[in-house]
Amino acid sequence: MKALLIGCEPVDYTIAYANAVVTRMPVTLVLPRDKFAAALPWLDPAITVELMDWPRHRSLANLAFLLRLTRLIRSEQPDLIHILSNTQLWLNLAMPFWRSIPVVTTVHDVRLHPGDRDTGVLPGWSPRLMARQSDHLVVHGPTLARAATQVFGKPASHVHVLPHPAIRRYVELAQEEGLRPRIPDGVFRVLMFGRIFAYKGLDQLLRAEQLLLNRTPQLQIIVAGRGDNPWDMHSLMGDPARYDIRHRFIKDREVAQLFLDADLVVLPYTEASQSGVLPVAATFGVPVVVTDVGELRATVTPHDLGIVVPPADPQALADALALMADDGALRDRCGRAALAWSDRVIGPEAVGEQAQAFYHCLHQKGEPAASKGWA
Repeated sequence: MKALLIGCEPVDYTIAYANAVVTRMPVTLVLPRDKFAAALPWLDPAITVELMDWPRHRSLANLAFLLRLTRLIRSEQPDLIHILSNTQLWLNLAMPFWRSIPVVTTVHDVRLHPGDRDTGVLPGWSPRLMARQSDHLVVHGPTLARAATQVFGKPASHVHVLPHPAIRRYVELAQEEGLRPRIPDGVFRVLMFGRIFAYKGLDQLLRAEQLLLNRTPQLQIIVAGRGDNPWDMHSLMGDPARYDIRHRFIKDREVAQLFLDADLVVLPYTEASQSGVLPVAATFGVPVVVTDVGELRATVTPHDLGIVVPPADPQALADALALMADDGALRDRCGRAALAWSDRVIGPEAVGEQAQAFYHCLHQKGEPAASKGWA
């Protein structure tokens, strides 16, 4: 059996998922040259990579691109096509020409998150149309599966759960370059990492820090990533000197060092589907504090990755941060559990095995095993 994967974003998910699938079957991976040329060393050499010039959404050059892509699919003759995100506008035009091959699309976010300017550049109909045109959808949890059946009008038998794979490349980079964690200095470092948009709940984290002024004096909060500028909310900070703000794109080596240095990763989201930050933190054995939105509780609680608190509750968030700061044994236990989860449950072998079973059932036109709720 042979799969043809079409990836664009999220970059880390695309790399991790393709590396997982190729442990079980031949894979051809089609990628935009500008986003992935530098990332090729992180892809398993067994993957057949096809870099293509991927025009901007507004360019009519997409018509020529779609023609090249369709010719490639015909020459490869895959058993199925798996599009790794439903956020590529022009693929809607080509999908009717691929009807002879089953098309699967991964939907990372069933609904647009508040303030998400990246996805918001697409017209709202585009990701919905791609999902509806696909034969089957993949999401990352049962809550998202139920939502997808409603939003996209798909029968439940055509919406399937596959876990978000562990993102290992940053821990591998740290090992290759000999990066080391910071020397213990008594400071408790809490990392908030990723795209900083409204739904990520940065304001809730700032309010929680303010509540910890006298309770956790050695607290430092690192906010790293592009998006909204955290300094625009400086009035919510209890002590601005306790913040390390890196409002920019974070390069790979710096990402690895940030997670090595972190005592805790925090996801104070007010709304979410799932998180690509969790599969990074887990590979470094870093415990988490997350809010009970989307699939976060269903991921964190069963695997003992950290503490779950209600969304939009700064006091509960502050209490959880203080507990983690004070209880080293709790942090160690959750950190060990995170490493085990990243290796045994969402590691490449485990995800590759589940993807293989899912694809095989699709190919045989039976009920895909993934629809039974693997996560």
